[in-house]
Amino acid sequence: MASLDISITSLARPSVLTQPVYEPGKPIEDVARELGLDPATIIKLASNENPLGATPLGIAAAKAAAERMELYPDGGAVRLRARLAKHLGLAPEQVAVGNGSNEILELLGHVFLGPGDEAVMGERAFAVYKLVTLLFGAKVVEVPLVNHTHDLAAMRAAITPRTKLVFLPNPNNPTGTSNSAAEIVAFAESLPPHVVFVYDEAYAEYVENPADLRPLIAAGRKIICTRTFSKIYGLAGLRLGYGYASKELITLLNRVRQPFNINAIALAAGEAALDDTAWVTKSRAVNAAGLKQLAAGLARLGLEHIPSTGNFITVRVGEGAKVFAELQKRGVIIRPMASYAMPEWVRITVGDEAQNARCLRELAAVLGKK
Repeated sequence: MASLDISITSLARPSVLTQPVYEPGKPIEDVARELGLDPATIIKLASNENPLGATPLGIAAAKAAAERMELYPDGGAVRLRARLAKHLGLAPEQVAVGNGSNEILELLGHVFLGPGDEAVMGERAFAVYKLVTLLFGAKVVEVPLVNHTHDLAAMRAAITPRTKLVFLPNPNNPTGTSNSAAEIVAFAESLPPHVVFVYDEAYAEYVENPADLRPLIAAGRKIICTRTFSKIYGLAGLRLGYGYASKELITLLNRVRQPFNINAIALAAGEAALDDTAWVTKSRAVNAAGLKQLAAGLARLGLEHIPSTGNFITVRVGEGAKVFAELQKRGVIIRPMASYAMPEWVRITVGDEAQNARCLRELAAVLGKK
C-alpha cells in the first residue's frame, strides 16, 4: 500500500508557498466577537466603503432579482454591458464585467503574464497588482513614489522589452494622491506598443475632471480602464466591477473568464445603480465635506496627513499597529499601513459627519491629545 506521508503542501506549485495573501479590513462582527463589543456601537472606517450605504435603486433591483434565484444568471452580462456601454459612450463589446474589478485585474494576468514577463507599478499602489503579477510567475517592478504620488517619468523609464502590463491607479490607494489628467494622457501616449496600460479608476467618481482615456482607446492604444460598483455606489458586498477597452482586448479577457462569473443579484443591482445619479451626487458631496472635516481635525491634533482625492485619508500616527489596535478596542475600525511599508501610518475611510467626529475624538484619546 502506498504511503500517505506525503504532505499536501509538497504537491503545490512552489510559487504558491511564497504567494503573499491580501489582508482585508476586519469585519464589524469579528471585532465585536473578539473584543466583546456591541456590533451596533462599532464604526468601520477601514475599507473605503460608502458611509451612506448602497444605492437605493440598486437595493430595490437586488431584492427583485432575489425572487428568481433558481435561475442561472446571464452568463454574458448582456444587459449590464449594454447599459455600461451607453453610460460610457462605447460599444457593448468594449466592456467586460467582473466579480469586482479585482477579477478584471486577474483576467489580465491570465492573458498577458507568465514567467519572464514584467509588470510595472508604483511601490505603494494597490496590493492586488503585485499579487496578480506574482500569481502568474511574472516579475514585479516597483517604482518609488514621489511625495506619495506616482512618478510617471520613472515608471516610463522602468519599462523594458519584457514589460507586459503597467498599472496606474488614480487616485492611488492607499495614499489618496492623484496625477493630473494631462499627465496621465501624456503618459499613456508615451508607452511603447508592446505594453498594455491598466488604468485603475476605482475612485474616479470622487475626482473632479478625471482623465478620459477613451479617445486613446479609440485611436488604437493598448489601454484598459477598470472601475467598480463597490465605492460610490455602495455595492461592495455584491462584488461587481468592470473594464473597458478595445473590442480585441475585451475578447481576450472573455476567453479566460469563467462562465457565470457575476451573480444575478449583482447584475440587476449594477444596472439599476447606473440610473441613480442623485445617489452619486449626494455621496460625492458627503465625501468632500468629510475629507475637509477629517483634514481640519487632524490638523488640530498636529498630525501629518496626505491630501486625498479619494474617499479615505492616510495619517501618520507613530505606531500604526498600536493605534489601530487601541482604536478597535474603542469600537473604531481603521486600516494599519504596515503591509504597504508605512508602519507609522493608518488609513481612515471618510465616514458621515458623526462617524468622522467620533473617529477624531477616539484618535485624540488614544494619542493622548486634547
